[in-house]
Amino acid sequence: MPSSEHEDLIARPKARSAAASPPQFEQPTAGAALFNRLFGFLVGLGFGPMNSYLLEVRGRKSGRLYSTPVHLLTFHGQDFLVAPRGRTQWVRNVEASGEVSLKRGRSRREFRPRAIPDAERPEILKAYLDGFKSTVQRYFPIPAGSPPTAFASIAPYYPVFELITREAPRA
Repeated sequence: MPSSEHEDLIARPKARSAAASPPQFEQPTAGAALFNRLFGFLVGLGFGPMNSYLLEVRGRKSGRLYSTPVHLLTFHGQDFLVAPRGRTQWVRNVEASGEVSLKRGRSRREFRPRAIPDAERPEILKAYLDGFKSTVQRYFPIPAGSPPTAFASIAPYYPVFELITREAPRA
């Protein structure tokens, strides 16, 4: 399985308020890194929650294929990736590559990500936190169930990408 480039689902960033500085990446513990690799491996095989996928993206410097488990949010009929830990390595790689794959079991889907502007993020962030609160609440200074307006001040710190299906090449 490709490396996760230090991404994880269970590292706990330092507590912060909504008006505080942007989220800081906290290097995962050895246990968190091991859990993340195991969870990613299982998702890659097709196990785990139905909205969990293995995000595969080329490294912006190395060109290597990196993978990390993610939650896919479907909101108003569109698919979104939300980075609950801020501008992590996978986010920077997505921004640089312009293409990603989501893998789950034998299924692989190709997408072109579109960065969502800060002003459009609050409703998406609310839906993401409300839908995945048991695993991502720790990354948000705002409690699940808060109104979308509560997310406006933190929206710049949480990258969001709409996933646009790539068309297959025509023969």
